[in-house]
Amino acid sequence: MPLPPLPGRPRLGRAPLPPLLLLLLLVSPARPISFQLPGKARKCLREEIHRDTLVTGEYEISAPPGSSAGPSANLKITDSAGHILYAKEDATKGKFAFTTEDYDMFEACFESKLPVGTGRMPDQLVTLDMKHGVEAKNYEEIAKVEKLKPLEVELRRLEDLSESIVNDFAYMKKREEEMRDTNESTNTRVLYFSIFSMCCLIGLATWQVFYLRRFFKAKKLIE
Repeated sequence: MPLPPLPGRPRLGRAPLPPLLLLLLLVSPARPISFQLPGKARKCLREEIHRDTLVTGEYEISAPPGSSAGPSANLKITDSAGHILYAKEDATKGKFAFTTEDYDMFEACFESKLPVGTGRMPDQLVTLDMKHGVEAKNYEEIAKVEKLKPLEVELRRLEDLSESIVNDFAYMKKREEEMRDTNESTNTRVLYFSIFSMCCLIGLATWQVFYLRRFFKAKKLIE
């Protein structure tokens, strides 16, 4: 028999998180990506982004430690069709921004221009901080332009985040409907093809029976 709780001491348990706190946890800033770029090498980062989405980014390329030459690399951002959205030769540090026109796969490529050399050449350090959607908006500027209070700015941010989540779910639902329609169409085609194949086999078998019957009658093997 379980013991009753002591008076004056509440029982511990897991209370459900309120929706506002859940949204605040989701609005965690994205961390920049850092990687090594060897000489004469090319590295690319790909990401799928929805249509009509603002994309901003900052990059910095650091020279190899102990190297007399500065950093030397090219940056190019393209979509799946090969359209160049941003390009920079001899990039060292900068920012970029663009708005997507359609849901697509976008690619950011860094290509080192440093020679490989005969010995061990230190790699360049590339740091990329790429944001899109709610993360890319500058709410400080919005607050200055619209003269919003801190609480109003946070509510605007949560509103945009909620809208982004709703749009993501709507897109996932649309994709699920398209996949279901594709599966149903494929199943229908397979069914029709199976019926056609069975009809062909039945027709071929019937023709073989009549042909063999005539052949055996011609040879007087059957009456």
